[in-house]
Amino acid sequence: MKLTNWFGKKKDREENKSAEIADSRTEQPADGEEKELREGLEKSRSGFIARMDSLLTFRKEIDPDLLDELEEAMVMADMGVGTVQHLFDRLRSDVKRNELKDPQALRQRIKSYLKDMLTVTDTVSLEEKIGAASPPFVILVVGVNGVGKTTTIAKMAHLFKEQGKKVLIAAADTFRAAAIDQLQQWGKRLDIPVISHQPGSDPSAVAFDAIEAGRSRKMDIVIVDTAGRLHTQKNLMEELKKIRRVMGRKLSEAPHETILVLDATTGQNAVSQARLFMEATDVTGIVLTKLDGTAKGGIAAAVVHEMKIPIYFIGIGEKMTDLRSFNAEEFVNALFE
Repeated sequence: MKLTNWFGKKKDREENKSAEIADSRTEQPADGEEKELREGLEKSRSGFIARMDSLLTFRKEIDPDLLDELEEAMVMADMGVGTVQHLFDRLRSDVKRNELKDPQALRQRIKSYLKDMLTVTDTVSLEEKIGAASPPFVILVVGVNGVGKTTTIAKMAHLFKEQGKKVLIAAADTFRAAAIDQLQQWGKRLDIPVISHQPGSDPSAVAFDAIEAGRSRKMDIVIVDTAGRLHTQKNLMEELKKIRRVMGRKLSEAPHETILVLDATTGQNAVSQARLFMEATDVTGIVLTKLDGTAKGGIAAAVVHEMKIPIYFIGIGEKMTDLRSFNAEEFVNALFE
């Protein structure tokens, strides 16, 4: 009987100990926003991050083969050859100086360097810019058709309204009647005014009237949609320049920001689009949409590193609240964890 009791107590102690170990290993539940971000980046995390972790598993040292395989995994994640080369030049230099020896430390170093690459130094946040400017703060939104530009404008307007701002939208994509109708519908749903003209009318006139309405109605922010401009259509790029000139005549600082909407699922094509739009206009920030639909989230690093302009927002779902202000540290943490 005594032996039986001893074994019973021993079993209880072992079970309690196992439970304590399990509890200690259980991460604290993330708050709602952190959880949504992690879920939105699930495809990227199960893609190149999972590939990276599998390469690091059971490795005892950092050798050239490991670095080569990791470099290939990053390129396959559409991080871009130039961006990946920059990253691994730093890592190989660290290894050569014996500053980096342990494979698990290598994972943390990659994470740290990605945060650096996703951060544009000396950049004032969009919120700070809006707060410092005399209203209305004018945002010109550009991007090719199909990237989610019109929906992104609605989500931006909703986000600003939730922050207590008075927002007005200009439907200056007059080449597509559907774009005007879509913004008008969003305006009704969100209770946000939309300035529009007839399809085929001068986009510059719409932008001009929107700024005038923004001033007279004491709006905080005016968001101006534009046609989905293809780089092969020079006349459309010239039209974009004209819109900016007309805006500037109505309000000297306008547009305060020119935001380019890019589709993350297009990979390196998004970088090509960014280059072309920067040639045509002064792009000041990026919105990267559809990150929840791709395993190639590394495109975020490629865009920031190559363009040297910040990501203002990321899209991680279809809901109005799925447009999130971009924070490099939060993004990388969600990607790696």
